[in-house]
Amino acid sequence: MKNLATLTFLFVLSVSAFAQSSGKISGKVSYGGNNSPLHEALVRIVQLNRSVETNEDGGYEFTDVPAGRYTIIAHQDGFGDSTKTIVFVNGAVSVIDFTLNLVGVKEQVTVTAAGTEQSAFDSLQSVSTVDSNKILERAGVGLGDVLDKESGVAKRTFGPGNSRPVIRGFDGDRVLVSTDGVRAGSLSSQSGDHGEPIDTLSVERIEVVKGPGTLLYGSNAIGGVVNAISGHDEGFHSGTRGYFSTLGGINNKQAGISGGIEQGYKNFMFWANGSGQRSGDYQAGKGFGNVQNTFTRNANANGGGGYFKNKFFATGNYRFYQSRYGIPLDFREEDPELRSLKIKSRDYKFTGGLRDLDSFITGAKFTVNYTDYKHEEIVGNAVGTTFRNKVLSYRGFFEQKRYGGLTGRFGFEGYQRKYNTVGDETLVVGLVKQNSFAAFALQEYSFRRVTLQFGGRVENNRFRPENVSNPNRDFTAFSGAIGARIALWEGGAVVVNYTNSTRTPALEELYNNGPHDGTLFFEVGNINLKKERSNGVDFSLRHQQGRVRAEFNTFYYDIKNFVFLAPTGEIDEESGFEIAEFSQGDTRYYGNEFNLDVTANKYLSFTSGLDYVNAKLKSGTPLPRIPPFRARLGFDAHYKDFSVRPELVLVNRQGRTFTNETPTAGYGVFNIAASYVLPSKHFANIFSVNAYNLTNKLYFNHISAIKDISPEIGRGLRVSYTIRFF
Repeated sequence: MKNLATLTFLFVLSVSAFAQSSGKISGKVSYGGNNSPLHEALVRIVQLNRSVETNEDGGYEFTDVPAGRYTIIAHQDGFGDSTKTIVFVNGAVSVIDFTLNLVGVKEQVTVTAAGTEQSAFDSLQSVSTVDSNKILERAGVGLGDVLDKESGVAKRTFGPGNSRPVIRGFDGDRVLVSTDGVRAGSLSSQSGDHGEPIDTLSVERIEVVKGPGTLLYGSNAIGGVVNAISGHDEGFHSGTRGYFSTLGGINNKQAGISGGIEQGYKNFMFWANGSGQRSGDYQAGKGFGNVQNTFTRNANANGGGGYFKNKFFATGNYRFYQSRYGIPLDFREEDPELRSLKIKSRDYKFTGGLRDLDSFITGAKFTVNYTDYKHEEIVGNAVGTTFRNKVLSYRGFFEQKRYGGLTGRFGFEGYQRKYNTVGDETLVVGLVKQNSFAAFALQEYSFRRVTLQFGGRVENNRFRPENVSNPNRDFTAFSGAIGARIALWEGGAVVVNYTNSTRTPALEELYNNGPHDGTLFFEVGNINLKKERSNGVDFSLRHQQGRVRAEFNTFYYDIKNFVFLAPTGEIDEESGFEIAEFSQGDTRYYGNEFNLDVTANKYLSFTSGLDYVNAKLKSGTPLPRIPPFRARLGFDAHYKDFSVRPELVLVNRQGRTFTNETPTAGYGVFNIAASYVLPSKHFANIFSVNAYNLTNKLYFNHISAIKDISPEIGRGLRVSYTIRFF
């Protein structure tokens, strides 16, 4: 609490900034394929929170710009963002031009890592971004499939319809999945067969923050954050923008369609999009044949509008998501059970805020979101179990005025959750209510070559089960962090972070008591669980200049009272599952990540990456389902608007196994992606082909609890087409 009081004192002192003489920044934004101008692209000076749109010739201009060090970002829907950092002196006139690309190696921008837009290179946390074009090219059915190629990210899967990202070996409730910073409201964190209700074909990009995101996003972000960005919260634009996409695949008879439109008129903006996707049973490699009952079906509809004034904005949005997918049949059984899951999720979101205020608080954003989530577990043709999860989330976020080198943001957030299950797999008898509230602050102080970041979060969680046999539990915890980014040379920097993070036990870990098909255990909750406490250090060395982009990350986390599901060796007679109890022990995680992109010439660039994580209890037992060492090698050969990108993915054998877990053999997979862009002044046509597992390798995902009956997909081909208009 002393740290929070200190931050509050700093806020009160921050009441004005020094007057400085001003200058002008102007330039042009163009498409890199043919250098044609991009009109209505958004150009933003991050530190000043000022934005302008480009004109018909791609030109933009900022006037009355005070002296300072600024990051300037150029953005156009569907294109990769471009960032430039300048040191602007009093009264200067600077010309800064930007080139945006649709495919290939791109600069990355994040709004997730620090709660405000900045380049990934400047971020104090390691961030990966997957844009809409790359999402469509990968054409993964589940969220985990889309992100599986990102450094430090693997996928947990119980079939293709429910894949979920695993960050640095952290899974489940330790990874927060959100849309525009609001938690998804799903139940996928505590069950391998539950999917995330996020339609990847409709989002503008997906950001992955690796490492603790607990300060801004809560105790269940102790491993990282996955944030799907719709783009609707990022401001007003005039005119019409939109897209139409379609895709198809031959291995699993995949087909999908997606479209969306945005219309800005005067101070109003309206949007709508929708999508549908289906796939059949897929074939595994080397003669394994079909993995039966792995079909997927999903549909998504989204619409809303907003009012944008100079210093005020308000938006409303409604989203409906529906999915049905099969759980792979266990061919080892004499009479395997036919199971599938049906998900329905409705979201109602209201956002409002203030900006460009001439006061201590320069901007504020308030969000209220209500999610009504239901999924049914279907056995044969009958509903076996129904899960309901209703979540009301709210968040207030404030930007404070710069005072010398000090800037920052602070806020509050909370949610009210109502959870219950009914049917054969009733894990918790009766309704359980969870109430959470938190206050947080994140501050930055910049010197010439050094940026310091520090912050804290106080969070309270209260669990109130209606079943009198389950006691109430209350948890209050503090998380804090301090980090530094030091510029070493032109385009080079080192980043060091220390975090002290707290995770509250999940509702399911406290109260579950029943058979769970998603974990293949009879789960026994533990009402006496304590808070997890993690001390972590992240180190990053980065270079982004000229022809070379490189990033090396290493991390170490020491976690006390780590919650895990411990098998007892006893069998529940009715379900046939082994009984497992939620237990706690001290653990440690450490690992490394490396990415290198080198542009040899205007026709050829090379890409490579690797990731490794080692996690075990301090007693010496490895933790379950930890990703093995992985390396990626590839190159991008391109000529004008045509690009070919072969890639080799090598995965080591995983022999460090938990109780009852079996080793998984290593493998190598060869893929080739290609794309062609046909641009014009107001349109961009994008054709892509993704040929994967070309050697038809039979391989298994170590993180899957059912890997032995559902190997990964064999040789296949996906094609897609997108037209964007702007």
